[in-house]
Amino acid sequence: MRLFEVDPGGSSPLHSHPWEHEVFVLEGEGLMTNGKEEKKIKEGDFIFIPPNEMHQLRNTSQTIVKFLCMIPYKHKQ
Repeated sequence: MRLFEVDPGGSSPLHSHPWEHEVFVLEGEGLMTNGKEEKKIKEGDFIFIPPNEMHQLRNTSQTIVKFLCMIPYKHKQ
């Protein structure tokens, strides 16, 4: 689990990776995109990002956006 803070006008990179993760927005608002569609996000929202899906979070507000990013751990068999 990691805590991210995104300044006004800032964003994470548009990227993908082979694992799923979940995002919980602690404060602020912005946009989540998969490179094709955008969805508004705000405090209290939960976002599931499947493996290999392009994703980016952008802060479109005048305050910091804080969110938790959780990545499940799977044991190799």
